[in-house]
Amino acid sequence: MNNETIRLWLWCAHPILQSVVVVALWRRGLHKKFPVFFIYAVSQIAIFAATFSVWRAGNYAWFFWVYWVGAAINAGLGFRVIHEIFLDVFRPYQQLKDLGTVIFKWAFVVMLLVSVVVAFSESFHRDPMVQAVTTLQRSVRLVQVGLILFLLLFSRFLGVSRRQFSFGIALGFGFFAGTELLLLALAFGGFLTKEGFNLANMVAYNFSICIWVGYSLARSEARQGAANPLQTQRWERGLADIQHPLPSDSLIPMFESMVERAISRSSSLDEVPGHDLPSQPPKSFSAAASGARPKLRS
Repeated sequence: MNNETIRLWLWCAHPILQSVVVVALWRRGLHKKFPVFFIYAVSQIAIFAATFSVWRAGNYAWFFWVYWVGAAINAGLGFRVIHEIFLDVFRPYQQLKDLGTVIFKWAFVVMLLVSVVVAFSESFHRDPMVQAVTTLQRSVRLVQVGLILFLLLFSRFLGVSRRQFSFGIALGFGFFAGTELLLLALAFGGFLTKEGFNLANMVAYNFSICIWVGYSLARSEARQGAANPLQTQRWERGLADIQHPLPSDSLIPMFESMVERAISRSSSLDEVPGHDLPSQPPKSFSAAASGARPKLRS
C-alpha cells in the first residue's frame, strides 16, 4: 500500500474508535459526568462524516471550508474539555476551582485575540482563516501538554489517581499534543516531510483515542487521599481569605493575637529550666530596706 492508502485507512479509523468511546461513555453513564468530552467525541464523528463526504464528492472548495471550520470547532471543544478536567480534579476545593475557572476564561480570550492578530498580520502569505485556526490549535496543544504535566507533578497533592477517567482524558490529549508539537518542530527544521508529518500525526491521534477507549472500558478508580492535605488546605484557606477578607472592626483577629501572645509567653517560660517566679518581700521588710538612712544630729 502507498502512503495515500495508509493515510486513508488511518483517517477512517478515527470515527470507528471514537464510536467505541461514545458507546462506552453512554453505557457507563460517564456522559453525564463529562458532558463536554462526550460532545467532543460525538462532534469528531460528525466532522469526519461531513469532511469525508465532501472529499469523496470531489468538491475541494467546500472541503476547504468544512475542514477548517471543523478544526476550529475541534480546538474550541478541546479547550473546554481541559476546563472540564480541571473542574473534576479540583472538585473538593471550591476556591481553587473558582480561581481556575476565571483563569481559563481569560486564557481563552487571550488565545482568540492572539489568533486574530496573527491571522491579519500574515494575511498576505496565507489565508487568514487558516492562520487563525492554526494558531488557536497550537495554543490549545500547549495548554493540553501543560495540563498533563501538571497532573503528573501534583496528582499526589490533590489525591488524583492515575486510573481515574479524567486522568485518562488528559493523558490522551497530552500525548497527542506533545507528539504534534514535536512533529511540527521537526517539520519546520527540515527533518520531516509533509507526508511524514501527516502520517505520524494520524498515528498519534489514533493512539490517543485508544487511550480513551482503554480508560472508558476499564473500571475507574476513586480519588485517593492527598499526600499532603494540609498544604492543599492552606492553599484553599489562603484563597478564601483573599476573596472574603475579615472586616477591619472584627474582634476575631484581636482574640487570635491575644491567644498567640499568651501561648508564646507560656511556652517561653516553660523552656527556661528551674524558672520560679520570685516571691514578693513583705511590706515591712521592703519598707525598712528601702527607707532612708537616719539623719545625724549636729
